[in-house]
Amino acid sequence: MNWQAAVERTVTGLGYELVDCERSARGLLRVFIDRVEGNAYPTGAGEFITVDDCEQVTRQLQYVLEVEGCDYARLEVSSPGLDRPLKSEADYRRFVGHEVDLTLKLPLAGRKKFRGILQAQDGESGWRLVFNDGKVAQALDFLVAEVREARLVPMVDFKGRRARPADDAAAPGPAVGAENDGLKMVDGGQAQ
Repeated sequence: MNWQAAVERTVTGLGYELVDCERSARGLLRVFIDRVEGNAYPTGAGEFITVDDCEQVTRQLQYVLEVEGCDYARLEVSSPGLDRPLKSEADYRRFVGHEVDLTLKLPLAGRKKFRGILQAQDGESGWRLVFNDGKVAQALDFLVAEVREARLVPMVDFKGRRARPADDAAAPGPAVGAENDGLKMVDGGQAQ
């Protein structure tokens, strides 16, 4: 079994979500974990990863990786941070209503980077980002396959990450439409 499968099986077996794992050339194995909504954790601490969570996963991974014969020099287990990356469709579903920084693989209307409120498309498999370009509110429809990187925008209120309703400034209004393959900007919620 390869090291990635061993890490994923161990992390999910302990009831955590494997957000990402990476291996450096110098033998560093870095694992990012998150809590799964609805799971009860012996370490408590609500919705955030604690040092105790990281310690529990580290101890189990050290044992499993040794048994599996996976070679590594150092193991780091941590939370994905306040600017958590969105990698899968499940991540996008979980964080609907949150503010997201989105970088596209290909430019649309001359830009690749957008910041706005993530919304699910009604009856479609795509997603929508509602943002304000400084003049008018706009919406960007996209598929996960068209995204180079997506991250949550850190909230620094120290009370926890909560879904917040999109304010009136982020509501879609008149906008200039543009299309690029499956990606499209819309105005007033209507595809152009």
